[in-house]
Amino acid sequence: MISDELFTRLDLSEYLAKFKSFLAREKPLFLSGDSKLNFEKISELTKFDLAQCESVANLDDALMRISKHGVLHISEIYEFSKIVRYFLYLKKQPFEGKLAAWLAKIEIPQPIAQLKDYFDDQGGFCDAIDERFGALNEAFKIKRDEIEQTLKRLIYSKALSPYLADTQIHYISDTEALLVRGGFNHVLKGSVVARSSGGYFYVLPDAIAALKSAQSAILDKKEQIVFEHCKQISAVFNKNLAFLKFINAAFDQIDALIARAAMARASDYEFILPEPSRDIVLDSFAHPALKNPKRVSVEFSGKILLITGVNAGGKSMLLKSILSAALLAKYLLPMPIRASGSRIGTFKEFELIMEDPQNSKNDISTFAGRMVAFSKLFGRKEILIGVDEIELGTDFEEAASLYGAMIEQLISGDVKMIITTHHKRLAMLLAKDPRVELLAALYDEKNSAPKYEFLKGTIGKSYAFETALRYGIAQNLIAAARKNYGENKENLNEAISKAINLELELKQKLAQTQQKEEKLDALSEALKDQRERAQSELKAELSRLQNEYYRAISEAKRSVSLSDVREKQRAINRANELARAVQQPELSTPEPQSFKAGDRVKYGKIKGEILSLSKTQALMLSDGIRLRVPLGELKRSGAAPAPAKNISIKVQKPTSASLVLDLHGLRAEEAISRLDKFISQSLVMGFDEIIVKHGIGTGKLAFAVKEFLKSHPSVKGFRDGTPAEGGFGSKVVSL
Repeated sequence: MISDELFTRLDLSEYLAKFKSFLAREKPLFLSGDSKLNFEKISELTKFDLAQCESVANLDDALMRISKHGVLHISEIYEFSKIVRYFLYLKKQPFEGKLAAWLAKIEIPQPIAQLKDYFDDQGGFCDAIDERFGALNEAFKIKRDEIEQTLKRLIYSKALSPYLADTQIHYISDTEALLVRGGFNHVLKGSVVARSSGGYFYVLPDAIAALKSAQSAILDKKEQIVFEHCKQISAVFNKNLAFLKFINAAFDQIDALIARAAMARASDYEFILPEPSRDIVLDSFAHPALKNPKRVSVEFSGKILLITGVNAGGKSMLLKSILSAALLAKYLLPMPIRASGSRIGTFKEFELIMEDPQNSKNDISTFAGRMVAFSKLFGRKEILIGVDEIELGTDFEEAASLYGAMIEQLISGDVKMIITTHHKRLAMLLAKDPRVELLAALYDEKNSAPKYEFLKGTIGKSYAFETALRYGIAQNLIAAARKNYGENKENLNEAISKAINLELELKQKLAQTQQKEEKLDALSEALKDQRERAQSELKAELSRLQNEYYRAISEAKRSVSLSDVREKQRAINRANELARAVQQPELSTPEPQSFKAGDRVKYGKIKGEILSLSKTQALMLSDGIRLRVPLGELKRSGAAPAPAKNISIKVQKPTSASLVLDLHGLRAEEAISRLDKFISQSLVMGFDEIIVKHGIGTGKLAFAVKEFLKSHPSVKGFRDGTPAEGGFGSKVVSL
């Protein structure tokens, strides 16, 4: 079982606390049952804005006492009633699929279902279940009124007035008392229950004590009646013990699923169902602990992911992000990720080695602590391991050799590792293994700052001197450090830096080339389809002509065999009519069109612009690809661009303007149309910040608003509103 400590070390403490706030009863993160089935149920639950069940206590002890024919307290029976009431609520919802089928199978016995009508909002029995409750409550109210009237009469009596320290009613140990001076016993009979710091006396008058005693007697009678009903209900519970055990466990199961769905809706998170593999592919993942994070995409299919590169460039956070995503997927917890492009394998165990284990109590060195941690990894299976600053604590040359051997042994088993390091020797040793994938944190040399981006397939430079300078180390110290480091090593670092930049540039060009290849393939496929359609049409036309000529010739042959001259003449006339009726394809010559460079034209389905012309061909540009096509097969595509004109635009400010737009109850299309117009009006009015209220609902409107704001050219940024601004149901937009 994964402990909360791992969540803490992965910076997921706040995330875990937030998730637990959605639970009605705390429980382990592990979900029992089939993961795929649970995933389908959660997916359906995210479509509904369900009321959250109120907090429910642990009932294991109550179930044990029921099995022994014990009598439950009213508060324990009330907890069972909460569960029953919530299941009755869920069964009324318009669920479909597996969730609806599961709820339909839960049949609540009638004596148990009646619990929902037994209690009031404070957890006490309703007066309706026993008429004696009504009489006792009325008697108790009368006594309470008598106490109030008696106290008022005493406070305003002339005899007691000189002895009163104030005219307030004080509560001492839930008992009404008066604050009086010494000598009060001459005019007031009562008992002193406490002394004030000023030397006064808190006195309980005898008349009030008598009324309080009468109240206690009423409460005792009520408690006796409550016990009678608790005894009866406990007997019913004993007969339905098997169902109560089932519904108690089923509540934990549905509560865990609803909490996940509710958190996903509240935070706009998505779910990843683990696959039966060891691959990890993250698309636009953001660690939940980061504020305004730069999302990362990682593809990790090998055994080792070795992350090198610039200091403070996000290597450790990337390591935590990969482990966090795999951990959250294991427990079907929602996360900020694009699920459609992501895949995460299944892992039974997780291990994170990153802190310095040395302290004054454990009498262990940094390196020794690392060795202890590594010694526990051998032999374990289906484990995902993260190791930060692997060379920490010892000579890097020795560490490279030692860790290289240990990692070689580990990856021969069923493990997957993410490692961060600054030392190139270890990186070079591991990079020779085809099971090792390289990732380098990039550095922006122009702006002298990390990019928080990563380049696959290369070893990165640490940029220690540049980082030290950025954090305030003096320039002369940096220069001395470079001199001590040595010219040859500095040249090596420079070569590595240039190699990284060159590789990044080459990969960008390769991506552009691949896009062009894909476009060429699409164009080639379009031309192929066009040619095949033309051939099919030609074959069909030839077949039609052959059939019609065959009918004419057959009619002519038939006339030869006729003996009657009139019949022959009629047959010949019929053959001539058939011959004339044959529809020959028209070979119309299209009127020559005049084209010039710059015209927008179409060749089949391919659209583009003419670059140059010859007598029979045109050089055409389509999506960055040049094509030489026959001039006679070109058609115009759209009107020629009109000459530029001076256009004067007058914008009239809206007569009324607001900083807040409310989109509640609108469909996504209508809401986006209003939002677009609202932003335009706000820009005209000169507003630099507006509030858009979309609500939470099913999440579709919130998603549509967020995606529109991301793409709008006039939106600088946006965030969720504070509680006063509408919370998760609103966006504060900067223009």
